[in-house]
Amino acid sequence: MSTDLFTLDGKVAMITGSTKGLGEVAATALAKAGADIAVCGRNQADLDRVSSAIKELGKKSAGFFLDVTSAVSIQEGVDGILAHFGKVDILVNNAGVNHRIPALEFSEEAWDLVIDTNLKGYFLAARAVVPQMVERGYGKVINMSSILGKVALEDQLAYASSKGGVDQMTKVMALEWAKKGVRVNAIAPTYFETDLVAQIRNDPQRFNFIKNRIPMGRWGYPDELQGVVIFLAAPASDFITGQTIYIDGGWTIC
Repeated sequence: MSTDLFTLDGKVAMITGSTKGLGEVAATALAKAGADIAVCGRNQADLDRVSSAIKELGKKSAGFFLDVTSAVSIQEGVDGILAHFGKVDILVNNAGVNHRIPALEFSEEAWDLVIDTNLKGYFLAARAVVPQMVERGYGKVINMSSILGKVALEDQLAYASSKGGVDQMTKVMALEWAKKGVRVNAIAPTYFETDLVAQIRNDPQRFNFIKNRIPMGRWGYPDELQGVVIFLAAPASDFITGQTIYIDGGWTIC
């Protein structure tokens, strides 16, 4: 099998929310596979740090301010990326937020923030990026979903709703763009050992509850996301679209 199936040389990838957590892991993975990287986030110091790390891998990179809850911010960011790199071949929609609150205590403001970030933000980013993919007849969109798009946990009302929406959004986008050369798929991780969930990791009861729900008996390690991200971005997955791939140690088979 040719290794070219997994090579991203000459491609440009844009990753929202890529200054920390799994977004940073995805950006680094795509750079290792050969892509130049547009790092997107809201903290300039983090943008500079991640961009510098990618440049040390021998790839081109630049940081771009992007607030995914704002259509104006997204369009300005995408315009800047296109001016800098000339194109975007791969869009990874990853920026996300969560509020763990019981349903009857959930405020409208918290609901709006989660849905606007995790669901509407994906739509806005795709709307800004995909037209130039369609024009060139090629593109990959990877939406970061979650096992909570399929299974339920307490205190996850808005987050689970947003991720269920991401799964359906992925299917509709894939259907509409299938004949235009744009493939759209989703990745649905379980809990991974990142700094973003440090509070849960440091709570023995909650940590063990999650660990015991996973047939493999442990949380995911961040590097275990890399292979799936590269696969969905690379030519190896060119005949796959509209799918959600679960990286969950078997949680969703139970």
